[in-house]
Amino acid sequence: MNIIRKICELLNFKILQDKIISEIEKIKFQNGLSLLENFQGKQSSKIIDYEFQVFSQWGEDGIISYLVNNVDIENNFFIEFGVENYLESNTRFLLKKFNWSGLIIDSSQKNIDYIKKDKIYWQHNINALCEFVSRENINKIFLENVSQKNIGLLSIDIDGNDYWVWKAITTIDPSIVVIEYNSILGNSKNYTVPYSKNFERNKAHYSNLYYGASLPALVKLGKEKGYALVTCNSAGNNAFFVKKNLLNDKVKELSIKEAFQERKFRESRGKNNKLTFLNSTEEKELISHLPLEEV
Repeated sequence: MNIIRKICELLNFKILQDKIISEIEKIKFQNGLSLLENFQGKQSSKIIDYEFQVFSQWGEDGIISYLVNNVDIENNFFIEFGVENYLESNTRFLLKKFNWSGLIIDSSQKNIDYIKKDKIYWQHNINALCEFVSRENINKIFLENVSQKNIGLLSIDIDGNDYWVWKAITTIDPSIVVIEYNSILGNSKNYTVPYSKNFERNKAHYSNLYYGASLPALVKLGKEKGYALVTCNSAGNNAFFVKKNLLNDKVKELSIKEAFQERKFRESRGKNNKLTFLNSTEEKELISHLPLEEV
């Protein structure tokens, strides 16, 4: 959808652009409803088996749908940051299918302007905010824009300080947390990139591979905050946590070994910013000299 949008913008076909995106969204949403209906009759003890993609990058839509249907949630309110223009996100299907409310945040004013012109912005109760999120400002943002502490879901994907921002959060208490992990950092050590207030992934290292935290680091932090790891997505980049007091026979805690997924995608880039399609061993070697903090 983003490629179609860019082509139409270049051709200045604004009306055509909007119609194409609208029709694609309708098709994707209807397909999502069919997938959800099919999966409701599925019998599996593994949450990862309920993956499907509608608006999420990978199978997050299916996992989130499973969790919100099987976890006792007090408030149907979400927060997601790192949403770009929100056409691809972890909460768009949640918003459209289950009619939740939410706060979405991105550091680009262009993206926020796009979201506010999207019909989804008047059709649903969401607030789009332009902020560069850091551990210094995250609680202030929530205090000024979120009226309740107990929320349904928090999704963190900022390609860098994810661990440090989650650690800093004290003003909200989500039932479910979705957070990106970097599988290149392994599944045995509690590693994260050192904190830098203005961290930008593409500037930290040309490869775009040096960012975020390992799954063990996030699991350790989650336990400190009262959360249990319940699954990772099969693509190997998102971990899902649920408050321990909300676990049940359909949503159970998994060990790191049980949940960990090696990344399947190849996003490494060369110094010319072109994809290099390195394998996992080559990816690890490329950033092995860069500093990591064990937490």
